[in-house]
Order: sequence, then structure tokens, then C-alpha cells
Amino acid sequence: MHEETDEFDYESLIAACRGRDPTALRQLYERDAAYLLGVAQRIVRDRQLAEDVLHDAFVSVWTQAATFDAARGSGRGWIFSIVRHQALNTVRRRNKEVDMDESEIDIHVNATTMPAPDAFSWEADPLMRGRLAQCLERLDPPRRASILYAYLDGCSHSEIAQRLRSPLGSVKAWVRRGLQSLRECME
Repeated sequence: MHEETDEFDYESLIAACRGRDPTALRQLYERDAAYLLGVAQRIVRDRQLAEDVLHDAFVSVWTQAATFDAARGSGRGWIFSIVRHQALNTVRRRNKEVDMDESEIDIHVNATTMPAPDAFSWEADPLMRGRLAQCLERLDPPRRASILYAYLDGCSHSEIAQRLRSPLGSVKAWVRRGLQSLRECME
């Protein structure tokens, strides 16, 4: 992740992808591929699978560039969400393909072995640098934990509820309200 994101014009490059300019796609890929690979790998927990996710996500950036709407969010956020959704869909597909016995052992992380979200290293993780880290720190612990489990680990609401030993409805509210607070803070 690069600190000077204000100087890099994601929106123009996405528009160029809409016009089928392969140089624009290459620039987007070169800019954030390493970071986005880390995001995908955190969710799918397998390097080769994460590389496949990243490839498929950039194919989607290319083919769906016309669907990007700057009024709904930043270009960088749009690309991030494509990678995240691709990774989550991959995990869901894998969960359906794996026998029940294997899924209980290999796919789901035991909550007792998972560090609490506050244990993530803010300095070592590029996602946590800068303004986002400050905004996350402003959230109360349940909201922050819910968002980190959802977006860094790709957990479903029910998995978060299990990890936090909290009601499902509370977790859904924490995620929704936490995201709203982050949006307001980041503006």
C-alpha cells in the first residue's frame, strides 16, 4: 500500500479500463497487487488460491469498469471490494466442495487460536496505517473487533458472533454502525 494515494488517480485509470486501455489496468495492478494479494491471502489462507483470486479480481476490474460509480466511493475502495468479494466467494465455494469432516478441521479457524483483533500489529500491517487506523481506534471495541474479523479475516456475521460470544443481531448492528462511523470519519 502506498502512502501517497492522493497523487495516484484510480478513478481515471478505471475510466481508461472502461475504454479498454490495457496500460491503465497494468498501472492499477502494479500499484496495489502486492497489497491486494495480502488481503486475498488473509481471507483464503492459501497463497496459490490468493493469486488466483487476485487474477480473477483484476479480470473483473477490466470487465466491470463501466459499473464503477465515483459517487458511491473511491476507485481504490472499489478495487479493494472486488478483491475482497472474490476471496469471500472463493472461500464459500470451497466450503461447499469440502466434505463436512474436512470443513470442520481445515476451513474454519478455531476462535480460541485466533488472536483478538486488537492484537494485530498496526505498524506491520499496511492496511492499518494512517487515517484508517485512527478511525478504527475511535470505534468502541465490539465494533472494531467485528469489522476487523469481517474484513481482515473474511468471517461471516455468525462466525464473528461465535468468536465474540455475542448475539448475532448485535454483531450485525456493530458491523453496520461501525462501517457507518468509519465512512464518516474517513470523509
